[in-house]
Amino acid sequence: QVQLVESGGGLVQAGGSLRLSCAASGRTSANYGMGWFRQAPGKEREFVATNTWGTTIYADSVKGRFTVSRDNAKNTLYLQMNSLKPEDTAVYYCAARIGVGTTFQNLYTYWGQGTQVTVSS
Repeated sequence: QVQLVESGGGLVQAGGSLRLSCAASGRTSANYGMGWFRQAPGKEREFVATNTWGTTIYADSVKGRFTVSRDNAKNTLYLQMNSLKPEDTAVYYCAARIGVGTTFQNLYTYWGQGTQVTVSS
C-alpha cells in the first residue's frame, strides 16, 4: 500500500506563495500517477494538477500560477502555488494510482488526508 502525507499548507495573503509537498511511502514507484486536488467549503473536490513523465496538466483556474513537480528519488510530489487568490482557499489533497496521472479523481486509489490552504484578501 501507499501512504501519502501532505504538508506545506497555511495562511497566506493574496498574491503570496506556498509550496505543498506530498510525501509518499510504502510501495511507491515512478510509474505511479500522482495528482493534486482541492476542495473548498461547500464545493465539490476538483482537479488541480497532475504530473506524469514530464507532462503536466493544470486546471484552467491555476494555469500560469501553479507548478506541479515530482522528485522520484524522494518519492515526493510538489505543488508550487504562486499569486494565490482567495478562491484558492481549500483543503488540498494529494492522490496516487497505479498507472498514468489523470484528471479524473475517481481513478485514484490512494489519498492523503489533506492540507489546508487559506488565502486572505
